Amino acid sequence: MFWTRLASGIVLVIIALAALSFGGIPLAVVLWAISLVALRELTKALKCAADAKKLNLLEILGMAGVTAYYLCLYFSENHTLLLMCIVGFFLLEMLAYVVTFPKFRSEQVTAVVFSFLYAPVMLSFMYLTRASAQGLYMVWMILISSWGCDTCAYVVGMLIGKKKIFPLLSPKKSLEGCIGGVLGAALIGWLYGHFFVENAFPDQTVSALIAVICGVGSIMSMVGDLAASAIKRNNDIKDYGRLIPGHGGIMDRFDSVIVTAPMTYFLTVLLFTTV
Repeated sequence: MFWTRLASGIVLVIIALAALSFGGIPLAVVLWAISLVALRELTKALKCAADAKKLNLLEILGMAGVTAYYLCLYFSENHTLLLMCIVGFFLLEMLAYVVTFPKFRSEQVTAVVFSFLYAPVMLSFMYLTRASAQGLYMVWMILISSWGCDTCAYVVGMLIGKKKIFPLLSPKKSLEGCIGGVLGAALIGWLYGHFFVENAFPDQTVSALIAVICGVGSIMSMVGDLAASAIKRNNDIKDYGRLIPGHGGIMDRFDSVIVTAPMTYFLTVLLFTTV
């Protein structure tokens, strides 16, 4: 299991590095594919369809909405169009609910709309960050905040973790591990800013800001991880899927990235307007 998990983890890192480095179409396509799978995993977990092996109309409309959203994301820089796409998807789901009544329950409509906003829309901020000014340098903070925090929290928790912070939700998480994850992500962010970003912008001192963004992002990454775990526990499932050997589904691996991406984007826009 360890070697399977390691191998699939390496493949994920390679795909992430390549997509984020190229940006543009490669990144949009990867995020679109991940979003479709994540949407399906969430709707299955939330028991949107009576038959978990078949898509129902609400889920099909959800996947069409994801595709339309990412087309708008790539072909237009107008963020109002993205909002129109989100609202249009919601109205389309409501139309399907009304026209087919009483085939679907309100909980099913809610599940699809929630899944659409939770994974596809939140993940799209990776693309928005990469496409922003100096996005080639800023987008890596998303991975530092999420995967960097996860790694540091795991190591610190294994070494000195004693006080359980969320025993019912995540028995293995410790207060020491959480603190180590935040401090570790901030440190990695500072090192990244000092050795890479400031070399590209020698007239800017941004290491401290990047450390702050990665530290705040790491807190949100843990929130995302715990929220995804809470959904699994509420619905009595172990993993969201089996797509990634040793890791589970897309939601099991990208649960922290999903919430770190928008946090990184907004903080970058607010703090780096002069870079």
